[in-house]
Amino acid sequence: MRRIIKFLFMNIYVGNLHYEINEDELKGFFEEYGEVTSARVITDKYSGRSKGFGFVDMPNTDEANRAVEELNGAEVKGRPMKVNESQERRERRSNYGDDRRGSGGYKSRY
Repeated sequence: MRRIIKFLFMNIYVGNLHYEINEDELKGFFEEYGEVTSARVITDKYSGRSKGFGFVDMPNTDEANRAVEELNGAEVKGRPMKVNESQERRERRSNYGDDRRGSGGYKSRY
């Protein structure tokens, strides 16, 4: 008989970060509340500059909830952080609709 082990963890969204905050600093804020398995600051793929938000993974949901409660609104480098449990990414809608197939701007009259 196989046992399925379910790992519970919380993925936390951290927004309104100062652009100089790096991943080690971000991880440090949350380590005060418990174990952190990863911390990522999202950067622009061309410039490499922070986009001002990131994600933190914590394996213990009780510790993660406490971190969210206490860090949401906390000021870091002059900016209040926005901290909450991350939501599943929604599918983006196209601005062009489903019937546009690369016509290059040309539309036949017929």
